[in-house]
Amino acid sequence: MKQGRKETITTRIISTTFTVVALAVFKPFWMSDWQWQGYAHLIVLGVIGFLICMMTDIILKYVVKMPRSFKKGAEYIIRRNLRFQLINTPLVALSICLYRHFVLNEHDAGNQLSVVNFLETLAIIAFCSFAIGLYWRFKYRSKYLAIELEDTRLLNEELKKMQEPEQSLPNEAEHSVENSQPQELTLTGTTNESVTLQISDLLYIEAVGNYVRVSHLRNNQVHTDMLRATMKLMEETLESYPMIVRCHRAFMVNLGQVEQIISHSGTTQLLIKHCHESLPVSRSNMAQVRAAIQIAQPL
Repeated sequence: MKQGRKETITTRIISTTFTVVALAVFKPFWMSDWQWQGYAHLIVLGVIGFLICMMTDIILKYVVKMPRSFKKGAEYIIRRNLRFQLINTPLVALSICLYRHFVLNEHDAGNQLSVVNFLETLAIIAFCSFAIGLYWRFKYRSKYLAIELEDTRLLNEELKKMQEPEQSLPNEAEHSVENSQPQELTLTGTTNESVTLQISDLLYIEAVGNYVRVSHLRNNQVHTDMLRATMKLMEETLESYPMIVRCHRAFMVNLGQVEQIISHSGTTQLLIKHCHESLPVSRSNMAQVRAAIQIAQPL
């Protein structure tokens, strides 16, 4: 058996055992009336929970296309675990409700399948799932951090390669010139103010109330200009430049001016050259930043 498969089975066994122990302690579903028979039912519920967990892994692998892997970075693992819980929790709750209806209901009519009983079971399983998630997050914290650091290291390497001037063949250079975007750009707002700059000199744009702060180089010195404009307007103006991406709801950044990507305890920041400002990267924008680094060409 492959190591990854063995680790998955071990994880699911421990998780279902935790849930069974929690049910044995709190004795929901009128199990306190079953005496020793209740423990036999708990074992059955544990087996059902384990099978549902394995089925959820199959759904994630073949339907959602998210196989279990520690090689795709900490962000991938967190997203996969979240999707696992969102799929697995209602499936386990529904399975337990069906077991209550067809087996436990013969002893106590209160176990009959109903919306109320499903919500009750869902709340119990969701609590157990949350507690188990905290346990695994703590247990694998060091592994997650190591993956996160390695993921950031590789991304920094891709960033440096992206920023290196490319040596194109003559026909490729000619094609590139014909299709390249203007390198001098004028950013305008809703009033008369405007900023004209070389696109490669743009550092970042920050939303400040009803204005945006444009940070850029002028004669190798960092300058900032304020425009009355929205980030949406700036995005529309700069959408043809793949190196300029939205990294946060309040920031757009020129990846060509990023000195380093810093990741720490689940948060990611971009260290900007010349001004040494650190811009936050929101989790929802991280995929966009990563994709831009992998496909964008130097300005």
